Amino acid sequence: MPSEQLFEQLKHPNPNLREMAMVDIAETYDEETITRLMGILGAEDVTYRRAAVKALGFIGADSIPPLVDSLLNNDNVTIKASCAKALAQVASNHPELTFPENGMQGLKLAMNDPNPVVHIASVMALGVVGSPSLDILFETLKNTENLGLAVAIINALGSIPDKRSIEVLTELMEDKSVDSYVKESATSALSRLEMVLNYQKAKPSKS
Repeated sequence: MPSEQLFEQLKHPNPNLREMAMVDIAETYDEETITRLMGILGAEDVTYRRAAVKALGFIGADSIPPLVDSLLNNDNVTIKASCAKALAQVASNHPELTFPENGMQGLKLAMNDPNPVVHIASVMALGVVGSPSLDILFETLKNTENLGLAVAIINALGSIPDKRSIEVLTELMEDKSVDSYVKESATSALSRLEMVLNYQKAKPSKS
């Protein structure tokens, strides 16, 4: 179990000291640690809350079940959005991890949350998961009548370097029946995606 001092250090004004505390907490965590960090996700102190989000992300897969549970069942919008952001941090910090199905399904359901802060954070998290989340993003994009959600998904697709993202964005750009705002969003997302793909091609290989 991490020391009380480490939890206090999550509030420190120095970002380097906060980061050190997050790493130390993640290296010495137990079940109680995750419960304690989950309890900070609704804190009014934004710095403290974000530090807890990042610490849960450093911990990784063991954080996912309680994060999904709280994302779907908590009544507090701040906590729900923090859970989605922490799931994004898990995906970002553990690219070697196959993001678990319960995490994907939790984020899929949370995309239907009536609060835009929650559903947009959930879309962004699926964007960080990347290609494995494309089927979920495509399905929601096809069926949603929420314009804000559709545009958030399109923006997420602009960060997922996968030929299926290109196909869907191109279709939206060329579909005359599509809302003009959606079409504009698809155009800019596609140009961002092409930049990402060109950058990847230009990067020297590590071999």
